[in-house]
Amino acid sequence: MRSGSAMARWAGRRPLLAFVVLAYAISWTLWLPGVLGVGGAPGYALLVAGAFGPALAAALVIRWTGGSVRGWFRSLWRVRVPLRFYAYAIGLPVLLFGSLNLVLAALGESVHLDRAGDAALSFLGTFVVVGLIGGGQEEPGWRGFALDRFQERHSPLAATALLGVVWGLWHLPLYGIGFVGPMLFVVFYTWLWNRTGSILLCVLLHAAFTPSLEHLLLVDDNLTVDLVILGGLLAAAAVLVLLTRGRLGYDHRPAGLR
Repeated sequence: MRSGSAMARWAGRRPLLAFVVLAYAISWTLWLPGVLGVGGAPGYALLVAGAFGPALAAALVIRWTGGSVRGWFRSLWRVRVPLRFYAYAIGLPVLLFGSLNLVLAALGESVHLDRAGDAALSFLGTFVVVGLIGGGQEEPGWRGFALDRFQERHSPLAATALLGVVWGLWHLPLYGIGFVGPMLFVVFYTWLWNRTGSILLCVLLHAAFTPSLEHLLLVDDNLTVDLVILGGLLAAAAVLVLLTRGRLGYDHRPAGLR
């Protein structure tokens, strides 16, 4: 009981820090067996469970600070938003990575259009898996809890950059140096969250980005492809930042988020 009270007092003083520490501690502990070589069904189960770390961390901090976990969780699942935001969540990654094939073709890379059918099926399968158990579960923690608290202290762009670092490094046990990858996507999530306040849409965006990256580039991987992906994501993020004057939708937030 004393230990629980101490955690509650700490979370009350530093809720954002408490969330980050707990998110890392929960997820990295669950991923450790896999890092050490545990495979098969147990390793996969722990890998999936680790994805829920940020959401569980957010729920614990909310409970310790006297909030309603049920009310917080229910408030995240906004479904009644304009259809254009659904189109953004699912269509933006498809459009972005699909268009990179044209860039790669212009650079002399062989684009294998014969792979398009299999790529579409793989996209759909991965979309469902990521949305249900493969990464989308992170969103109640990162966007549904942490982002607004970062934005209370910093400008939307600075808050997004800070969350991007925290979010990227969280992937370190899974991706190694590839942890920088998620940091390139973070701007697109901030705009969507700020405009809708819907975690469902952020889950859909997450579910679309992963299979778009994995399956929609119809070329053999090489350094040129990696550089084009990096350049394309940075350019698209820069366009969004410029179009929103760095506010990333913050000035058009739903009434419940203001």
